[in-house]
Amino acid sequence: MDIQFSEICENVCGIARIAGKFMLDERKNFSPDRIEVKGVNDFVSYVDKKTEELIVGRLSPLIAGAGFLTEEGTVRQSRDAQYTWIIDPLDGTTNYIHGLAPYAVSIGLTENGVPVLGVVYIASADQCFYAYKDSGAYLNGEEIKPSSIELIKDSLTITGFPYRLGDKIDSYMNLMKHLTSNSHGVRRLGSAAADLVYIAAGWAEAFYQTDLNPWDVAAGAFIAKQAGASVSDFTGGDNYIFGHSILATGNKSLGRQMIDLLSEYFPGQE
Repeated sequence: MDIQFSEICENVCGIARIAGKFMLDERKNFSPDRIEVKGVNDFVSYVDKKTEELIVGRLSPLIAGAGFLTEEGTVRQSRDAQYTWIIDPLDGTTNYIHGLAPYAVSIGLTENGVPVLGVVYIASADQCFYAYKDSGAYLNGEEIKPSSIELIKDSLTITGFPYRLGDKIDSYMNLMKHLTSNSHGVRRLGSAAADLVYIAAGWAEAFYQTDLNPWDVAAGAFIAKQAGASVSDFTGGDNYIFGHSILATGNKSLGRQMIDLLSEYFPGQE
Protein backbone atom coordinates (compact mmCIF):
# COMPACT_ATOMS: atom_id res chain seq x y z
CA MET A 1 0.00 0.00 0.00
CA ASP A 2 1.50 3.31 -1.14
CA ILE A 3 0.71 5.92 1.51
CA GLN A 4 1.39 9.62 0.97
CA PHE A 5 1.77 10.65 4.59
CA SER A 6 1.89 14.38 3.87
CA GLU A 7 -1.46 14.20 2.10
CA ILE A 8 -2.96 11.97 4.79
CA CYS A 9 -1.73 14.38 7.47
CA GLU A 10 -3.33 17.35 5.75
CA ASN A 11 -6.64 15.49 5.69
CA VAL A 12 -6.32 14.50 9.35
CA CYS A 13 -5.65 18.11 10.33
CA GLY A 14 -8.87 19.07 8.55
CA ILE A 15 -10.79 16.33 10.36
CA ALA A 16 -9.35 17.40 13.72
CA ARG A 17 -10.45 20.99 13.08
CA ILE A 18 -13.97 19.84 12.21
CA ALA A 19 -14.08 17.78 15.40
CA GLY A 20 -12.76 20.74 17.39
CA LYS A 21 -15.43 23.06 15.98
CA PHE A 22 -18.11 20.55 16.97
CA MET A 23 -16.91 20.41 20.57
CA LEU A 24 -16.61 24.22 20.75
CA ASP A 25 -20.15 24.63 19.40
CA GLU A 26 -21.47 22.09 21.91
CA ARG A 27 -19.66 23.84 24.76
CA LYS A 28 -21.89 26.91 24.33
CA ASN A 29 -24.91 25.00 25.62
CA PHE A 30 -23.17 22.23 27.55
CA SER A 31 -25.09 20.83 30.51
CA PRO A 32 -23.46 19.01 33.46
CA ASP A 33 -26.48 16.70 33.46
CA ARG A 34 -24.98 14.94 30.42
CA ILE A 35 -21.77 13.85 32.14
CA GLU A 36 -21.12 10.19 32.90
CA VAL A 37 -18.68 8.97 35.56
CA LYS A 38 -16.33 6.19 34.41
CA GLY A 39 -14.33 6.14 37.64
CA VAL A 40 -12.85 8.37 40.30
CA ASN A 41 -12.23 11.76 38.63
CA ASP A 42 -12.73 10.03 35.26
CA PHE A 43 -15.54 11.57 33.23
CA VAL A 44 -17.08 11.20 29.78
CA SER A 45 -19.78 13.20 28.04
CA TYR A 46 -21.90 12.82 24.95
CA VAL A 47 -19.44 15.26 23.31
CA ASP A 48 -16.57 12.74 23.70
CA LYS A 49 -18.64 10.00 22.06
CA LYS A 50 -20.13 12.10 19.27
CA THR A 51 -16.73 13.62 18.48
CA GLU A 52 -15.18 10.16 18.28
CA GLU A 53 -17.91 8.95 15.93
CA LEU A 54 -17.32 12.00 13.72
CA ILE A 55 -13.55 11.39 13.63
CA VAL A 56 -13.83 7.65 12.95
CA GLY A 57 -16.36 8.22 10.17
CA ARG A 58 -14.10 10.68 8.38
CA LEU A 59 -10.85 8.76 8.93
CA SER A 60 -12.20 5.42 7.68
CA PRO A 61 -11.99 6.23 3.93
CA LEU A 62 -8.42 7.59 4.16
CA ILE A 63 -6.67 4.21 4.56
CA ALA A 64 -8.60 1.12 3.53
CA GLY A 65 -8.57 -1.62 6.16
CA ALA A 66 -6.99 0.48 8.91
CA GLY A 67 -7.74 -0.54 12.48
CA PHE A 68 -8.86 1.68 15.33
CA LEU A 69 -7.87 2.04 18.95
CA THR A 70 -10.07 4.67 20.57
CA GLU A 71 -10.82 5.91 24.07
CA GLU A 72 -14.59 5.65 23.91
CA GLY A 73 -14.80 2.40 21.94
CA THR A 74 -17.38 3.63 19.44
CA VAL A 75 -15.83 1.41 16.75
CA ARG A 76 -14.44 -2.11 16.79
CA GLN A 77 -11.01 -2.01 18.43
CA SER A 78 -7.99 -3.50 16.66
CA ARG A 79 -4.20 -3.29 16.96
CA ASP A 80 -3.48 -6.02 14.41
CA ALA A 81 -3.94 -4.12 11.15
CA GLN A 82 -0.97 -2.82 9.18
CA TYR A 83 -2.21 0.70 9.92
CA THR A 84 -3.99 1.63 13.15
CA TRP A 85 -5.57 4.93 14.11
CA ILE A 86 -5.17 5.77 17.82
CA ILE A 87 -7.72 8.38 18.86
CA ASP A 88 -8.62 10.45 21.88
CA PRO A 89 -11.55 12.55 20.66
CA LEU A 90 -11.45 14.94 23.62
CA ASP A 91 -8.30 14.85 25.69
CA GLY A 92 -8.94 16.99 28.74
CA THR A 93 -12.59 16.13 29.36
CA THR A 94 -12.53 17.47 32.93
CA ASN A 95 -11.22 20.80 31.63
CA TYR A 96 -13.90 20.82 28.93
CA ILE A 97 -16.85 20.20 31.23
CA HIS A 98 -15.67 23.06 33.46
CA GLY A 99 -15.02 25.42 30.53
CA LEU A 100 -11.28 25.47 31.21
CA ALA A 101 -8.45 25.23 28.65
CA PRO A 102 -6.66 23.29 27.30
CA TYR A 103 -8.53 20.40 25.72
CA ALA A 104 -7.63 18.72 22.48
CA VAL A 105 -8.36 16.27 19.68
CA SER A 106 -5.57 13.67 19.46
CA ILE A 107 -5.15 11.44 16.39
CA GLY A 108 -2.16 9.15 15.91
CA LEU A 109 -1.38 6.57 13.22
CA THR A 110 0.90 3.54 13.48
CA GLU A 111 2.31 1.35 10.73
CA ASN A 112 2.97 -2.18 11.99
CA GLY A 113 2.99 -0.76 15.51
CA VAL A 114 5.42 2.08 14.73
CA PRO A 115 4.08 5.67 14.95
CA VAL A 116 4.10 7.44 11.58
CA LEU A 117 1.71 10.37 12.02
CA GLY A 118 0.33 12.56 14.76
CA VAL A 119 -2.14 15.43 14.91
CA VAL A 120 -3.10 17.28 18.09
CA TYR A 121 -5.63 20.05 17.66
CA ILE A 122 -6.06 22.22 20.74
CA ALA A 123 -9.55 23.41 19.99
CA SER A 124 -9.62 25.90 22.84
CA ALA A 125 -6.76 27.86 21.17
CA ASP A 126 -7.16 26.94 17.46
CA GLN A 127 -3.68 25.38 17.48
CA CYS A 128 -3.05 22.45 15.14
CA PHE A 129 0.20 20.58 15.88
CA TYR A 130 1.19 17.87 13.42
CA ALA A 131 3.96 15.66 12.13
CA TYR A 132 4.29 12.67 9.82
CA LYS A 133 6.93 10.15 8.83
CA ASP A 134 10.20 11.81 7.76
CA SER A 135 8.86 15.30 8.48
CA GLY A 136 9.61 17.88 11.13
CA ALA A 137 6.91 19.04 13.52
CA TYR A 138 4.59 21.96 12.88
CA LEU A 139 2.11 24.31 14.52
CA ASN A 140 -0.38 25.91 12.14
CA GLY A 141 2.14 25.55 9.30
CA GLU A 142 5.20 26.85 11.16
CA GLU A 143 8.00 24.47 12.14
CA ILE A 144 8.52 24.04 15.89
CA LYS A 145 11.50 22.96 17.95
CA PRO A 146 11.88 21.96 21.61
CA SER A 147 13.78 23.87 24.28
CA SER A 148 17.56 23.65 24.40
CA ILE A 149 17.70 24.23 28.18
CA GLU A 150 19.72 21.40 29.70
CA LEU A 151 19.47 21.95 33.46
CA ILE A 152 16.53 21.16 35.71
CA LYS A 153 17.09 24.35 37.68
CA ASP A 154 16.41 26.41 34.55
CA SER A 155 13.42 24.40 33.34
CA LEU A 156 9.64 24.47 33.60
CA THR A 157 8.04 21.06 34.13
CA ILE A 158 4.54 19.79 33.31
CA THR A 159 2.91 16.79 34.92
CA GLY A 160 -0.48 15.15 35.29
CA PHE A 161 -2.01 12.93 37.95
CA PRO A 162 -3.40 9.51 37.04
CA TYR A 163 -7.08 9.01 37.85
CA ARG A 164 -6.13 6.30 40.32
CA LEU A 165 -3.15 7.64 42.21
CA GLY A 166 -3.15 4.91 44.86
CA ASP A 167 0.21 4.62 46.56
CA LYS A 168 1.80 6.97 43.98
CA ILE A 169 0.32 10.10 45.54
CA ASP A 170 3.25 10.62 47.91
CA SER A 171 5.73 10.16 45.05
CA TYR A 172 3.93 12.75 42.95
CA MET A 173 3.63 15.28 45.75
CA ASN A 174 7.21 14.85 46.93
CA LEU A 175 8.63 15.21 43.43
CA MET A 176 6.47 18.28 42.79
CA LYS A 177 7.77 19.78 46.04
CA HIS A 178 11.36 19.10 44.94
CA LEU A 179 10.84 20.59 41.47
CA THR A 180 8.97 23.61 42.84
CA SER A 181 11.98 24.37 45.01
CA ASN A 182 14.67 23.51 42.45
CA SER A 183 13.38 24.64 39.05
CA HIS A 184 11.17 27.25 37.42
CA GLY A 185 8.16 25.34 38.75
CA VAL A 186 5.59 22.70 37.90
CA ARG A 187 2.32 23.01 35.95
CA ARG A 188 -0.60 20.59 35.80
CA LEU A 189 -2.62 21.42 32.69
CA GLY A 190 -5.09 18.53 32.43
CA SER A 191 -4.35 17.25 28.91
CA ALA A 192 -1.44 14.92 28.17
CA ALA A 193 -1.78 15.55 24.42
CA ALA A 194 -1.37 19.27 25.02
CA ASP A 195 1.49 18.67 27.47
CA LEU A 196 3.47 16.73 24.86
CA VAL A 197 3.06 19.22 22.04
CA TYR A 198 3.99 22.05 24.39
CA ILE A 199 7.29 20.21 24.91
CA ALA A 200 7.60 19.91 21.11
CA ALA A 201 7.15 23.68 20.78
CA GLY A 202 9.65 24.51 23.53
CA TRP A 203 7.03 26.12 25.80
CA ALA A 204 8.14 23.88 28.69
CA GLU A 205 11.19 21.70 29.15
CA ALA A 206 9.89 18.43 30.65
CA PHE A 207 6.68 16.42 31.00
CA TYR A 208 6.22 13.24 33.02
CA GLN A 209 3.24 11.10 33.98
CA THR A 210 2.34 7.51 34.79
CA ASP A 211 -0.64 5.30 33.94
CA LEU A 212 -1.66 6.96 30.69
CA ASN A 213 -3.34 5.17 27.78
CA PRO A 214 -2.11 4.88 24.18
CA TRP A 215 -4.70 7.38 22.93
CA ASP A 216 -3.45 9.95 25.45
CA VAL A 217 0.12 9.97 24.14
CA ALA A 218 0.43 8.37 20.68
CA ALA A 219 0.01 11.55 18.63
CA GLY A 220 1.69 14.01 21.00
CA ALA A 221 4.70 11.81 21.65
CA PHE A 222 5.27 11.35 17.91
CA ILE A 223 5.04 15.09 17.30
CA ALA A 224 7.50 15.74 20.13
CA LYS A 225 9.99 13.21 18.72
CA GLN A 226 9.71 14.61 15.21
CA ALA A 227 10.38 18.07 16.63
CA GLY A 228 13.61 16.76 18.16
CA ALA A 229 12.54 16.20 21.75
CA SER A 230 13.63 13.21 23.81
CA VAL A 231 10.76 10.83 24.62
CA SER A 232 11.02 7.69 26.74
CA ASP A 233 9.48 5.77 29.60
CA PHE A 234 10.73 6.46 33.12
CA THR A 235 13.70 4.12 32.65
CA GLY A 236 14.81 5.68 29.36
CA GLY A 237 13.28 2.88 27.27
CA ASP A 238 10.88 3.05 24.32
CA ASN A 239 7.78 1.52 25.94
CA TYR A 240 5.91 4.77 26.48
CA ILE A 241 2.85 4.33 24.23
CA PHE A 242 1.64 0.99 25.53
CA GLY A 243 3.66 1.02 28.77
CA HIS A 244 3.04 2.61 32.13
CA SER A 245 4.99 5.87 32.05
CA ILE A 246 6.16 8.65 29.76
CA LEU A 247 8.84 11.31 29.98
CA ALA A 248 9.36 13.99 27.33
CA THR A 249 12.14 16.57 27.54
CA GLY A 250 13.52 19.20 25.21
CA ASN A 251 16.81 17.33 24.85
CA LYS A 252 18.59 14.16 25.94
CA SER A 253 20.79 15.89 28.48
CA LEU A 254 17.80 17.10 30.45
CA GLY A 255 16.16 13.74 29.87
CA ARG A 256 19.00 11.89 31.60
CA GLN A 257 18.73 14.19 34.62
CA MET A 258 14.97 13.68 34.80
CA ILE A 259 15.34 9.89 34.54
CA ASP A 260 17.72 9.96 37.51
CA LEU A 261 15.24 12.07 39.45
CA LEU A 262 12.26 9.88 38.53
CA SER A 263 14.14 6.73 39.59
CA GLU A 264 14.53 8.30 43.02
CA TYR A 265 10.86 9.21 43.45
CA PHE A 266 9.29 6.36 41.43
CA PRO A 267 11.62 3.37 42.11
CA GLY A 268 10.77 0.36 39.98
CA GLN A 269 8.41 2.31 37.70
CA GLU A 270 8.78 1.29 34.06
